[in-house]
Amino acid sequence: MFKHLKAVPGDPLLALIVAHQQDPNPKKIDLGVGVYKDDLGRTPILESVKKAEAIMVENEATKAYLGVYGAAEFAPLIQNLLLGSDSDVIKQGRIQSTQTPGGTGALKVAADFISANLKGARLFVSDPTWGNHTSIFNSAGVEVIEYPYYDPATNDVRFDDMMSFLQAELKEGDVLLLHACCHNPTGVDLKIEHWHALTALVNERNVLPLVDAAYQGFGDGLEEDMAGLRYMAERVSSMLIANSFSKNFGIYRDRCGGLSVIAETAEEAKSAFSIIGQAIRANYSMPPAHGATVVYTIMNNPELYAMWQREVTQMRDRINGLRSKLVEKLAASGVSKDFSFIEKQRGMFSYSGLTLEQVRTLRSDYSIYIADTGRMSVAGVSDSNIDYLCESIAKVVG
Repeated sequence: MFKHLKAVPGDPLLALIVAHQQDPNPKKIDLGVGVYKDDLGRTPILESVKKAEAIMVENEATKAYLGVYGAAEFAPLIQNLLLGSDSDVIKQGRIQSTQTPGGTGALKVAADFISANLKGARLFVSDPTWGNHTSIFNSAGVEVIEYPYYDPATNDVRFDDMMSFLQAELKEGDVLLLHACCHNPTGVDLKIEHWHALTALVNERNVLPLVDAAYQGFGDGLEEDMAGLRYMAERVSSMLIANSFSKNFGIYRDRCGGLSVIAETAEEAKSAFSIIGQAIRANYSMPPAHGATVVYTIMNNPELYAMWQREVTQMRDRINGLRSKLVEKLAASGVSKDFSFIEKQRGMFSYSGLTLEQVRTLRSDYSIYIADTGRMSVAGVSDSNIDYLCESIAKVVG
């Protein structure tokens, strides 16, 4: 039955991780993997998570299914974290939220929901965007169209080009995917005035915004990172939000995220949510409990919640501090290129401005693993490897 099948190439980023693992060079550096690392190169378990898990072990009384939407008490936590506890959308009951297996699970359910219920809807994504966005929506039968976003000449958003393209191409009923913060893969975010203009466009064209909030807290702060999302959510009639707890709680392998639907009325939100429940049932039936229970335990314990906020701040400060160090040390290494834009980017990722040839030379000659696009994971930089990294880049760039 399978003789006709041909092997397909794997995800290039996953292949990069394997190549790094197999490299015997003791100086090798992995700047491809998209997970937070501390200065020792580890992805640590947060202390707040450890304490929450101890409470869970002590109090857990069953392993019964949670139900299609996960634990009911989890939904308000998702909503308050994303929109703020004073949100009118929450007060009006216009938002419904479900737990999902990671942010990817939320996007997959959103893709199935859009495909089955918004006939002819096309998904507009930034150029570039997270590589899996296209795969997820194509697999659900949704056409994906790229809009202009990143300008390599200025290392900034091509917002005028973006707006011109969207104004020309968006049709009523289409879906516009936006990154809430810490844009993956560029690290270049929309400014608040951009969110204002996009909100007006969404309302004018009657399109559905889908906001991917994967890195809340890793940019400028848990509240600050949601400013654009919150502005839009309070002013549009409908919205989908996919969020991840994997990053800001450091629970990657526990796969915890959320999908929220905002509608014009509370009744419409409930109707849409019931259909989302059908998509979940047909997809993975019910979500796992562990990660969500960790998050719920932390956010309902004032001591653990304060500890978690401090830990998110520490992770964010480390990443932003590394950006400043990179700029400083690259300049000191005598490199000809101006890398000062790295300090202005936000989140774990940076479009470094390195060419494909330069990236491959760094890989082959110096065992420094960066994606072919030049995207590097800043969290992979450490005090022990930053000098070697900057010296190597200087030799390659000139």
